Amino acid sequence: MSSEEKKASTTLPGKVERVIKPHPQSGEPEKAQIAVEGADHLYREIRVPNRLVDSEGNKVKLKPGAEVEVKIEADPVKTTEPVVKEAS
Repeated sequence: MSSEEKKASTTLPGKVERVIKPHPQSGEPEKAQIAVEGADHLYREIRVPNRLVDSEGNKVKLKPGAEVEVKIEADPVKTTEPVVKEAS
């Protein structure tokens, strides 16, 4: 079993709200702003470089309105068991 298979993970749905063009001379990449469903209101938006690769190896970009999945992974040694409250 590979380490990828052993990782704890969750996947949340999201939607590309907008594509942010960088200042021409900044050297920064174009960014996709994604609203992550299920996240707290003040923390639901993330910005990531708008660079993806499709199944054929072609470079592609996200469009505003695109439905996406945001996957969070962690090694088991970096996680804890949930606290279980006893009934009173």
